[in-house]
Amino acid sequence: MPNPHIQESYKNRLLAALPALAIRQLVPHLTPVDLPRNLTLLEPGRTVETVYFLEQGVCSIVATLKNGMTVEVGMTGRDGFVGIAAVLGAGQSPNRCIMQIPGYGFRMNAKILAELADASAPLRLSLMRSVYGLLVQTAQTAACNRVHELHERLARWLLMCHDRVQTDQILITQEFLAILLGTRRSSVTVAAGMLQKAGLITYARGRVIIQDHAGLEDAACECYRVVHDDAVRLGLLD
Repeated sequence: MPNPHIQESYKNRLLAALPALAIRQLVPHLTPVDLPRNLTLLEPGRTVETVYFLEQGVCSIVATLKNGMTVEVGMTGRDGFVGIAAVLGAGQSPNRCIMQIPGYGFRMNAKILAELADASAPLRLSLMRSVYGLLVQTAQTAACNRVHELHERLARWLLMCHDRVQTDQILITQEFLAILLGTRRSSVTVAAGMLQKAGLITYARGRVIIQDHAGLEDAACECYRVVHDDAVRLGLLD
């Protein structure tokens, strides 16, 4: 059943669910912005001065180890916002936030958002709901990265991207997938080949096309459904 409070003018679920007064307070501070692939939105260890509400595209939250190895620990798209440290009083994030799938959205001064959230219970609740959804996702991702096979993790990752971009075509290179999944390109090739051989996806020239959504979900680990169902419960995804 459609949520009567969703404002159709916004694709970002957080913005779309805000009551009219709260969104009117935000609008003067929202600046439209293009978000190309590989654009770094937040640097680790630096003060979060700007937050982003994605209307389209996906931003990866990436942890980098001392040896240079990287792995994605979470992702944000239309289901939330980038820069949660700003509203949690933390000031800085230990992780890099980088656009993995290009898109667009709105940027806003982090300090102003925090001040508005302090004065508006509906805005504060929406922001905290988004933060909670991301915490659930990152916790499940940590477990997934530890115990599940790469092809299961790849299937989960593709399904999570699909939920956020709402298209069966996902623009992503093997090199970027290897970075996000914390493995080698050759391992990604093998995992993608397994899914392609099963008729679940096709992959060529930096583009993955999901051919069988239900089959891909069967191939994924249970982590996808845990995160997806909780996001739907919170109103962050359809």
